[in-house]
Amino acid sequence: MQVSILSRVIFVILCFMLIWVPIPLGSNRAWAWGLLQVLIGLTFALHLVHCWTAQTALFAARKFWLALSPLALLLLWLTLQSLQILPTADAYQTTIMAGKTLFFILWCSLLLNYCDSHKRIRLLAIVIVISGALQAFYGVVIQLANFDSSPIIGMGEAGRARGSFVYQNHFANYLALSLSVAIGLLISQLSSERTQRTWHQLFRDILSTMLSSKMMLRLAMILMVIGLVMSRSRMGNAAFFTSLILVAVLAMWFYKRPPALLKPLVVSILLLDMVLVSSMFGLEKLQERYQDTSFVSEARDEVVRDSLPLLSEHAWTGSGGGTFYTVFPAVRPGAYNGFYDHAHNDYLQFAIELGVPLTLLLLLWLIWLAFLALQVMRTHDHKLERGLSFAALMALLHMAMHSTVDFSLQAPANALLFLTILMLILICHALPEKVTRRRSSSMPSV
Repeated sequence: MQVSILSRVIFVILCFMLIWVPIPLGSNRAWAWGLLQVLIGLTFALHLVHCWTAQTALFAARKFWLALSPLALLLLWLTLQSLQILPTADAYQTTIMAGKTLFFILWCSLLLNYCDSHKRIRLLAIVIVISGALQAFYGVVIQLANFDSSPIIGMGEAGRARGSFVYQNHFANYLALSLSVAIGLLISQLSSERTQRTWHQLFRDILSTMLSSKMMLRLAMILMVIGLVMSRSRMGNAAFFTSLILVAVLAMWFYKRPPALLKPLVVSILLLDMVLVSSMFGLEKLQERYQDTSFVSEARDEVVRDSLPLLSEHAWTGSGGGTFYTVFPAVRPGAYNGFYDHAHNDYLQFAIELGVPLTLLLLLWLIWLAFLALQVMRTHDHKLERGLSFAALMALLHMAMHSTVDFSLQAPANALLFLTILMLILICHALPEKVTRRRSSSMPSV
């Protein structure tokens, strides 16, 4: 009985951390990240106690650890750099990045160990949606109240919603990832039966939907779309809606028994949320930002261009994890309009800091996970597994596009949420493809 309680406590702590991590400035400050490390470390200590008490394996199944081997290799690489066995321009910053990677691996291990049932997977996804909705609500309210700065965290708003994040594009990326999970959850609740409905049946279905949890989920999605638009993030918005359309098209071919209302759902998000609702909350200002986009006025493309010599200089082993800010001044031709401590291109920054071979390995790992998500959508019977695989594929495509112009993976809250979604792919893929009717009734409790 005690073992079961401890398992539940650990899962609840994991859910709490998902809600907590974006609150203190996206955990993008040393004290906030340090606090998160303590929380993850203490939770892992509870996991050790649980394993000792229950006489269970310390880590999840071996197939999970083979799937996480690229992260383990990344940790080894950073450790070698921090020990100066491989060169690094700043051993201190590389050690910090190695520590972050270690705790990210511990986080993934905890998820793989304790998200072991459909009920827990669903609860974890709901927590992600709640976290995104809370961030959107805070960001939207601050904007509508016309505060010059956030009354809680003291950050200047500058006419763009940013929630509790320092940087509005990180806020937009976090909302897009949370929205992906919300869409996947909603799809998992749609019926796959294609039947002709009378007007009476259609009205009854709409009314039952309005009184069900689907309506709360749909309202949370609308709120997050409003927050996404009010962030004024150009690529954040473009990448989200593009990934939604692309994955919806893929689902028409790969999704096993696609829900009858999948296409109406996607259309409603594009038309109702993006056009109608968002037009009331500053869609025209986002359109103005698109129209005013100019490579002449943008400094971030100059940062990318001026960083290219670093790529050729550190192509094989990298300059050291977390050292872009250290090595970039040597090739920067002059001052920019703004402060740039990142490359504003995650691909380029990872390649400069870690080397091209390791960066390519990590990219292949993400492509493999995308393939697993497609496989789950195509072969698995359980609607939740297929819906969350849809969500994960959306999140992967969004991050792939957003990372071309920004550094979302450098923000701990975004990186943690992204890894959580990736772990959902592994968990869903590991579950049996075929399910029986009795499985849902015999689901393990939380």
